[in-house]
Amino acid sequence: KSVNGMHPETSPRRPNFDNLTPIYPNERLILETGTSDLDTRMIDLISPIGKGQRGMIVSPPKAGKTTLLKMVANAIAQNHPEVEIIVLLIDERPEEVTDMKRSVKGDVVYSTFDELPQHHTKVAEIVLERAKRLVEHGKDVVVLLDSITRLARAYNLTIPATGRTLSGGLDPGALHRPKRFFGAARNLEEGGSLTILATALVETGSRMDDVIFEEFKGTGNMEIHLDRRLSEKRIFPAVDIYKSGTRREELLLSQKELETIWGIRKAMGSATTQDVTESLIESLVKTKTNEQFIEDIRNKIWI
Repeated sequence: KSVNGMHPETSPRRPNFDNLTPIYPNERLILETGTSDLDTRMIDLISPIGKGQRGMIVSPPKAGKTTLLKMVANAIAQNHPEVEIIVLLIDERPEEVTDMKRSVKGDVVYSTFDELPQHHTKVAEIVLERAKRLVEHGKDVVVLLDSITRLARAYNLTIPATGRTLSGGLDPGALHRPKRFFGAARNLEEGGSLTILATALVETGSRMDDVIFEEFKGTGNMEIHLDRRLSEKRIFPAVDIYKSGTRREELLLSQKELETIWGIRKAMGSATTQDVTESLIESLVKTKTNEQFIEDIRNKIWI
């Protein structure tokens, strides 16, 4: 018998998650798996992910966020088999759930849109507590949440009313638990880490969704912004390079990588988002690996 994959006798000796010391991510999760996976190669360069990252994928509808989550999950499973992966789908379409279960090597936990909001919140809290217990045992856990917006909507319908209402009909008290979920992501000095990558919906036409995003903006330490205009022109990955990035990326990137990325951002500072993304994709296609891409760029812009 086991508890969280460990012998039951070890459970009483594990530390309490809230008593552990959070620090900035300093061990990188490499996502690059091959020449054709431009999405993951671009993330490795523009918004690197470390163990313990609290990241947000900000996306309008139909910009490719779910596909990006699948690619990230499979890249982590391939390059870091020691990491526990949990994909959490809230208020999702049933066919999306089936596709995710068949595509991803990891645990897929879900609550479809035809379930009650109470079921959405219960499933999310079970996943969070499960992830915390694994981290207390010193394991590295990655939770991919789609989406934090729908989770906040579910809490808005289930919490007791505070008597105050923000723009869009959002109760301020509804944000506490989604923030507690997202805020649990951390790299721990004593060992173990909880990485959370959550999608946030924007440009949906709902004022509530915009308010939820504004409340979460700045709480993460990594953001990937997807651009609707790029996706409409079938430019994938539709990443807005100007808005995307990672805080304290110098802890994750080598000096050569850091200088190259800074050089790219400076050189393309006056160009439009579309031009920058297109030229970066063209350069990535011409090279087989990011290492080769970096050498190529360094020779071109004289870093």
